[in-house]
This record gives sequence, structure tokens and C-alpha cells, in this order.
Amino acid sequence: MTFSLPIAPEANELLDRDPLALLIGMVLDQQIPLEKAFSSPYVLAQRLGHAPTAEELAGFDPEALVAIFAQPPALHRFPKAMAARVQEVCRVLVGSYEGEAVRLWQDAADGKELVKRIAALPGFGKQKSQIFAALLGKRYGVQPAGWRSAAGAYGEEGSHRSVADIVDAESLGKVRAFKKEMKAAARSAPAR
Repeated sequence: MTFSLPIAPEANELLDRDPLALLIGMVLDQQIPLEKAFSSPYVLAQRLGHAPTAEELAGFDPEALVAIFAQPPALHRFPKAMAARVQEVCRVLVGSYEGEAVRLWQDAADGKELVKRIAALPGFGKQKSQIFAALLGKRYGVQPAGWRSAAGAYGEEGSHRSVADIVDAESLGKVRAFKKEMKAAARSAPAR
């Protein structure tokens, strides 16, 4: 299985071959359309002239990185905050995983450990960590014991809840419909 988002083929290809690009896409996947989030690693690589490494981004001058993120069209709705977040995640990769994003998930003993490792990254709460674990399991074959249950509802076979479930235009439509239902339900829920 590979990425098949409605983005440029080159962007999908980068996500398939570069674990750091995939992780950066997931970092950026908040408060912007997922197509923008997951195509931004490709745009970042174009702006740098090469696919960056975690070491490079971790050590990048913060203001220069913000300038790259903010260059029109900006890589994210909040380029300053997200440039900093990407840099923080890369620093964790350098400090804990020898600068290799794949090491974050490669030898996780089980699904719980996988989600725990992901959740330790800056900006990754429970839901985002479960979505990324589901994405790794469903699209990339990262399936340590118990990965589906650790990913919660996002790990369910045949679900259409997140980017992990998108394989074509039809599945994208189903994921969008699910998200719309959840937002409507949240708006109509009584205040606590």
C-alpha cells in the first residue's frame, strides 16, 4: 500500500519513499486541508533544492526556516508556529532516533509502544498519534502486535475516519463526510 492522496504525483512519491516527509506531513495536518499538509513536504524539498534530513532541519536557523515556510504560498496557515514544530520534532528525532524518522516506528515492540513513541513528539496528542499509527499500519505495513487496537477507531478495517483510510477520491469523500458529521455532532453537543 502507498499514499494515493489527491495531490501531485511527485508529492505522493516523496511521502512513499521518505519517512521524514511523511512525518512532516502529519505534523502539518492540522487546521489546513490534508492535501495542503501532505503536499507541503514536497514544496519544502523544492524550496531547499533537496529533501531535507532531520539533522538539517533540527539545526536550521529558526528565522530562516520560518521564512521558507512563510514564502508564498505558505506551507501552512501558521508558518511560524509550524516551522518551529517541525524543527522541534526533528530535534527529537536527532536526540532519540539517530535522526531517522523510520526508527520512530521501526522497532516498536507493540502497538501501544508505537502510539506512545508518536505521542511523545511535540504536537502529537492521543488522537493524532492514533491516526499516525493507523496510517503507518494501513498504508506502510508497520503492524506491530496490537497496532489496530492501539490506533483505536482509526485502526479499524474499512473505516473512513482519517488520512489513513484515503486510497482514492471515493474514500477521500467518505473521510470528509465523517469529519463533517463529527464537527456537526460536536457543535450540537450540550455544553458541560
